[in-house]
Amino acid sequence: MQMSESRSLPQVPAAWYVVLKEEFEKPYFKQLTEFLGEERRNHTIFPPENEIFTALQLTPFEKVRVLLLGQDPYPTPGHAHGLCFSVKAGVKHPASLRNMFKELKEDLGCSIPNHGYLEPWAKQGILMLNAVLTVREGEANSHAGKGWEEFTDAIIKALNDRHQPVVFVLWGNYAQKKTKLIDESRHKVIRCAHPSPLSFKKFSGSKPFSRINEALIECASTPIEWQLADLDS
Repeated sequence: MQMSESRSLPQVPAAWYVVLKEEFEKPYFKQLTEFLGEERRNHTIFPPENEIFTALQLTPFEKVRVLLLGQDPYPTPGHAHGLCFSVKAGVKHPASLRNMFKELKEDLGCSIPNHGYLEPWAKQGILMLNAVLTVREGEANSHAGKGWEEFTDAIIKALNDRHQPVVFVLWGNYAQKKTKLIDESRHKVIRCAHPSPLSFKKFSGSKPFSRINEALIECASTPIEWQLADLDS
């Protein structure tokens, strides 16, 4: 595992480093690292430093079957841990995640779990990636436009260039702008509204979870087991 010498970022897993190593030498990444160092000195930022690359740690490049793209981490203390939409056990379901579980129950009959920890999905090959990987406490989108988007676009492009097909899940207008990076003749793209309260009426009934499984079957891959087991309190 290698990457920038800066202490503002943890190491990227080795399998992803091989794919992304050119990004770490580009001017934007140096500027991003310097920005994060300054932010960390003057503010609280989320997720914790050792969890910024959780999505990459849990879902190696060669294991990615689905990419679920979020926008940026939850800015609320204790929520963000490096997987888009996910929170750790014991944290109340944020609104978007609550709406995801409602649709999952409607779509596939899955019971709503007593937690919002989505690691089991990541371990099945869902890269649960935010376009921006850090945020200042209490200030949504505060780290937008600082370089993360270029880095995560490089991840999308690397998956697009891969021989094995990927199911790209793009919820809402922000995520759907990434369509231009994807060759839809080789990969599957699932588009629908975002599960936030502002667009839940459009998200409801869109059946994204069954559509993802159908797309995986078409790609000769196994479906996702979406049901999350309850965790002991």
